[in-house]
Amino acid sequence: YNPALEKVINSYLRYRKKYYPALMAKAKYYFPMFEQHLDQYDIPLEMKYLAIVESALRPRARSGVGASGLWQFMYGTGKQFNLKVSSYVDERFDPVKSTIAACKYLSQLYTIFGDWDLALAAYNSGPGNVSKAIKRSGGFKNYWNIRPYLPSETAGYVPAFLATMYIFEYAEEHGFQPPHPSTTYFETDTIHPKKMLTFEQISQVTGVEKEMLQFLNPSYKLDVIPFVEDESYSLRLPRNRTGLFVNNEEAIYGYAQALEEKKEETLPKLVQPE
Repeated sequence: YNPALEKVINSYLRYRKKYYPALMAKAKYYFPMFEQHLDQYDIPLEMKYLAIVESALRPRARSGVGASGLWQFMYGTGKQFNLKVSSYVDERFDPVKSTIAACKYLSQLYTIFGDWDLALAAYNSGPGNVSKAIKRSGGFKNYWNIRPYLPSETAGYVPAFLATMYIFEYAEEHGFQPPHPSTTYFETDTIHPKKMLTFEQISQVTGVEKEMLQFLNPSYKLDVIPFVEDESYSLRLPRNRTGLFVNNEEAIYGYAQALEEKKEETLPKLVQPE
């Protein structure tokens, strides 16, 4: 506890209260998946709240400087953690792949600083800025002691994380009643299509609405699942529709091809950026 943090919490409760119920409903979908991977990498489960501070749980969020996805990876950092980008696919938007990348990055930062508050500060401004702030502070390794020496955005970042965590942990006490999500992560499953498919074709065959397909598969920029040799692209569907897809797989590809032949415009070629 400190007065600065209490001020942030009160400000969030006053000015952002109307946004929290919808965010809490989204969290019911994403948090079980986040926790599964955080646990695997031995990271405190509370780090799941970082995705709220970064993107408000919008998998296709993009900042002014180009940081993208739930965990806001820049292109270079994403590439460092094996998140690929092409004309069809941006894996920074993929909830599972970007979460695994965030776990690896956070583990790396914790190895450097040995403190989760400092790892959070480094996630925001880079390890270089945190190391400089430690030097300028006279060698302190406590976030609150080095805070005056950090970039202004980072100085507000850890309090924003802690305030978000507090509000979610004490949601009931503050009268929040989030609606139920339309689906949960564990009610979905993945399939690996053997040919190129569009969301429109998948929707017509499985009856899953296009909006739901976009929500479950946000990494496909053109609403198209490409097929590339030696690459594995997956389709996430509500579990009760995966059987329908698997049992009619060959018919789906035939139907997709027939539709494609009738169309005048062709889809762009898959391009990997240099």
